[in-house]
Amino acid sequence: MISILVLYYSKNGRTRKLAEKIASGIEQAGCEAVLRTVPNVTTVTNITSEATIPKNGDVFVTKSDLSKCSGLALGSPTHFGNMASPLKHFIDSLTDIWLKGTLVDKPACVFTASSSMHGGQESTLLSMMLPLLHHGMCIQGLPYSEPELHTTQSGCSPYGVSSVQIGDNNELSHDEIVLSIKMGERLAFTARKLAHSLR
Repeated sequence: MISILVLYYSKNGRTRKLAEKIASGIEQAGCEAVLRTVPNVTTVTNITSEATIPKNGDVFVTKSDLSKCSGLALGSPTHFGNMASPLKHFIDSLTDIWLKGTLVDKPACVFTASSSMHGGQESTLLSMMLPLLHHGMCIQGLPYSEPELHTTQSGCSPYGVSSVQIGDNNELSHDEIVLSIKMGERLAFTARKLAHSLR
């Protein structure tokens, strides 16, 4: 079965909810979704790292997960218009993956969440695309053929899936759920087509 890695960092759970909906779309399209996260980073220099297995939630990603996947969905909350440092820290460790060309020609998409409408969602999505382009991945967005993209008053854009928290409501909107699932389906469909064309 074609396996697609859904790699995310989530502080308050909203980005994780997007990851789960994207994973649902991947599995509805007949591929395996592998959910992984990254450990926090710390500024305290006498702490080397977190435990190798988190206390709860999805397990931490390994480079082996990247090597085995046929596609990648990459997600982070918006931190001042950029991806969060724990995800960037992991990406910065992938020089050996880049040298081997492990991710070349694999499809990828990006997703994000913020707590305000103008919190830098699109710039965060673009910031996550840059290292994926350096790895030679085929970036996918959300096309305007998806009707919800024309009418949404919450998250999502042609750059990828996004979610905005309105007030204290931490639930995804209907449009965010639908478009996340469709993004997962689109990523899985492309991964399957590319896998079959390379055989």
